[in-house]
Parts: sequence; structure tokens; C-alpha cells
Amino acid sequence: MFKTAIITASDKGFAGLREDLSGPLIKQLLADTVYDIVSYEILSDDKDYLTKRLKELCDTDISLILTTGGTGFSPRDNMPEATKAVIEKETPGIPEAMRAYSMKITPAGMLSRAAAGIRKQTLIVNLPGSPKAVKECLGCILPSLEHGLKIMCGLDSECART
Repeated sequence: MFKTAIITASDKGFAGLREDLSGPLIKQLLADTVYDIVSYEILSDDKDYLTKRLKELCDTDISLILTTGGTGFSPRDNMPEATKAVIEKETPGIPEAMRAYSMKITPAGMLSRAAAGIRKQTLIVNLPGSPKAVKECLGCILPSLEHGLKIMCGLDSECART
């Protein structure tokens, strides 16, 4: 199993003013897979706060961080910037694949600013905020994530945490 963390970036969710539907959906979509959800948090959209928390999670034995929210055009959408501030290597193919897939469904798919990359032995992937888009984008990339994580960790490496 790959230890996995889920972060929802939402000021309203963090304040208890909006129910998070996307984070729980990610949990549901990963049920009975190789991903062991060990952390789920709703955080404010503050860039410094998000950056700090991503770094903290990457310093643990978590292999995958999936974020939801904060990838749009709102002034408070800071998840891609927080992710880019943390990662050591970009993995541009992941958000490119999600945008390409989303654009087959809606032209608004091009508006996603999602990022993805690796810090130490942790892959961070930004997903959109809406449950519909989460389901579509995660469905698009999920078949390749396990393979990528195995490569990142090395087939015989302890970091594979399987």
C-alpha cells in the first residue's frame, strides 16, 4: 500500500461554512486500491500555510498527496503555487493529461492551473475542486499513478511502502 494524504484547499470548508464533497470522494475512489489514506485535511487557501503543510507531509513516509481545490482563477486559489514552492521535480504530464481529458468534456477544462511534482519520495498532484471534475481527472490518471510511484520509489526500495 502507498500511504496517501488528501488535502482540500477551501477557506469556506476550513471555516465550516461549506461541506467538503471532493475530499471524501477521493477517499471513496481510492477504496480497495493500493492507496492507504493516512491523512485527510481541509486547509485554508493561504499559500504559506499550504506550502508549510505540504512540506511537513513530504517529510513523512507518505508516498502520494492528492489535493483538491485551489486550482482556479480566484485570487485565493493558491494550491499550484504552494505545490511549485515545495516540489523538487515537476511532473507536467499529469496535469497536462487531466486538462486534455477535461477539455473533451468541457472547454472550461483549459482553465485549470493544476500542478504536480515530486519532493523527496512524495508525489503531489493537484486535482480540481468540484466532485465531478475530481472523479473525471482522478479516473484519467489513476491507472498510471501506481506505476509512477513504483518508479519514483524504486522497485526494491523501502520507500515503496507496499
